[in-house]
Amino acid sequence: MFRAASSASILLLATALAAQAGGDPALGKHVFNRCISCHDATTDRDKVGPHLLGVVGRTAGSAESFLGHYSEAMKSAGAGGLVWDEANLAEYLKAPRLKVPGNKMMFAGLNNDDDIANVIAYLKADPKP
Repeated sequence: MFRAASSASILLLATALAAQAGGDPALGKHVFNRCISCHDATTDRDKVGPHLLGVVGRTAGSAESFLGHYSEAMKSAGAGGLVWDEANLAEYLKAPRLKVPGNKMMFAGLNNDDDIANVIAYLKADPKP
């Protein structure tokens, strides 16, 4: 009986951790409110920064509509093979100036790993919550 309860507890904990690691798009939308003055994630409209619609899987510095505005650092990062997968986005969102030194983004980064996971889940969501 104890073994079955322990197994069930471990399974429940693993499921909860996996869900947390994947992030919550609705919570990510709330966190993304810090970004909306410079970025749009629901349309391909650029603002001060490039739109982030479809950013997951996109090469850095390659949004066609923003090509003339990227920093040389971001263009070079993309030319060097930087693709915005979940791991690279997480690093960038945590410390943009460390991930791509010399980029133009003024935002210092997100400190909370859950916020980062949630923003990435929001960016990946289609349709967005």
